[in-house]
Amino acid sequence: MNDYPSRHVPGAMAPIPSRTAPVPPLDDELASVLDDMVGIHPAIDLMVDALRFLALDKLTADKTQSALVTLAGADANVVSTIGLVVQRLTNPATNPGLAVLDAQTAKDVQQLGEQFAYDLAELAPGDKTTEAAALIDGI
Repeated sequence: MNDYPSRHVPGAMAPIPSRTAPVPPLDDELASVLDDMVGIHPAIDLMVDALRFLALDKLTADKTQSALVTLAGADANVVSTIGLVVQRLTNPATNPGLAVLDAQTAKDVQQLGEQFAYDLAELAPGDKTTEAAALIDGI
């Protein structure tokens, strides 16, 4: 209660976090998917931790809007970045681990990675998160 001013000014202070609705636990599907990704690579473990934190954090409407746009709606977003990383990992020129593949297989793997990145950009799934963010903002 010490965070509130001595006199009440409507809208001047956000509610005390302990008085807001608690964030529900992860549903079984999301928890299971996150758990299944652990242990593949330390970088993926970090992403899983970040996604779990984001899903369970107490976000304001403004922070929710920003998170949605950053995940998939902005020009630079997490989804398109994943597409670019997949494209890099499937390219033998940028992933020396693929040197063990024969030339045709390496070419096919690279084309599939390029197609994945292109599909993410072309299908523009971020349009939905941008629309959700706009609704939160009252646009």
